[in-house]
Amino acid sequence: MPKSPATKARSKRAGSQLTPAAIIEASLRIAARGSEDAFTVRRLGEELGADPTAIYRHFRDKDELLLSVADHMLGEALDAIPDGLDWKGRIRALADASLAVALKYPVVGSAMASRTTRRANEFRVVELILGAVREAGLEGARAAVHYRMIGDTLLAYVGQQAAFLLFDADARSADDSAWNREYRLVDPQRFPHITGLGGELAEVTDEQIFDATVEALISAVEASAESLRGA
Repeated sequence: MPKSPATKARSKRAGSQLTPAAIIEASLRIAARGSEDAFTVRRLGEELGADPTAIYRHFRDKDELLLSVADHMLGEALDAIPDGLDWKGRIRALADASLAVALKYPVVGSAMASRTTRRANEFRVVELILGAVREAGLEGARAAVHYRMIGDTLLAYVGQQAAFLLFDADARSADDSAWNREYRLVDPQRFPHITGLGGELAEVTDEQIFDATVEALISAVEASAESLRGA
């Protein structure tokens, strides 16, 4: 059925009142509800009460929208980091905040595991990590490599955790219970190490894995800096 003149007028007014910030906020609201439709113009149009095509007045395509939303998410993580921390504290706080926002907006967090926003908040993240590794005592190529190690590892882990939330409940439950089910039933002759550590493997939590990963990154920076001081 064709739109009435009044409906067309409302859509036109809503579209003219849209801003990039309003569209980004709408996308994040959709993402926070666990939906994978945070970047579809149809769903955004419904969320904003506007003609979906109006979104293209502000973003060239869905990819530009994704990168802008992801950069806003990075800003939210950065804003959660307190002032006055030493380099280790800044890395830990960045890791915790990055995981928190990725789990809050899973479709954004999962997409960002392999993307680069090339925007202001990503530059701030890079600056924070580079500042941390330089404060630890690394310079030049070592600083660059250890920055990439930290940044890429955090992206991979938080992206994996965010992507897991996008699976349906049955799939998540089956994966979560695997250590207490399928892994307990393996042939001990073929898989003696799995059998020997089956109980311990089942008790490992996501929090322990994440904390161990972050501490391993920090230890790697410390070890590299120490080797330079001892040279």
